[in-house]
Amino acid sequence: MLNDEELLRYSRQILLKQVDIAGQLRLKNSKILIVGLGGLGSPVALYLAAAGVGEIYLADFDVLDLSNLQRQVVHDSAALGALKVESAQARLRGLNPHIKVRTVSEKLTADNLPALLQKIDLALDCTDNFTIRAQLNAACVAAKVTLVSGAAIRTEGQVSVYQPSNALSPCYHCVFGDGAEEGLTCSEAGVLGPLVGLIGSLQALEVMKIIAGFGEPLVGRLLLVDALSSRFRELKLRRDPQCSVCGGRDA
Repeated sequence: MLNDEELLRYSRQILLKQVDIAGQLRLKNSKILIVGLGGLGSPVALYLAAAGVGEIYLADFDVLDLSNLQRQVVHDSAALGALKVESAQARLRGLNPHIKVRTVSEKLTADNLPALLQKIDLALDCTDNFTIRAQLNAACVAAKVTLVSGAAIRTEGQVSVYQPSNALSPCYHCVFGDGAEEGLTCSEAGVLGPLVGLIGSLQALEVMKIIAGFGEPLVGRLLLVDALSSRFRELKLRRDPQCSVCGGRDA
């Protein structure tokens, strides 16, 4: 149930017929994993904590440095040198005391991901570490956990939803294959702060739609964002039956 303070806190989204009390309760009872507390993970964490997602796992093994603050808005200057998960945890607890925020500060691998995914309902890929991204996708396919994926570099970004429980949904590997986007990261190529804010906000919106049960999630669709022209473009995605990651799952 929602107490009086929660009803007031979430009143603006409860007023929406797409959310209502039932949707807010689904958010309260959900558990999610955010992998990466950088430019994408920052708005994701802030908006989902504010929206009342009941339990949030934050996974990142990095520490905060000065160059991060241009875009990683969940952190502040006082947290320089601290683990990003600890900085983000403190911010989210201050933002919403009604939720649980847990931290995972070790590097995620194919060995520790399965146990972590057993604890959650949905995962978000907010990392620019391509090895972790591939391992997270494979683990989500194996555990049949929905993955909301975002990426941004320079002035371009993308968002999609991969849903292993949906026989028609591709996985990340179906779309990008081995070594997808291998090479440059934001620290090498640069990125606009508002762009990662936009992509992260879209990821948070997809999570709310999926958990609360409204709208049309980006399953089988890749949303591309061009910040220079302020244009959005959508690509239809198909599952690869020969995919080495998800090709063997039940259709």
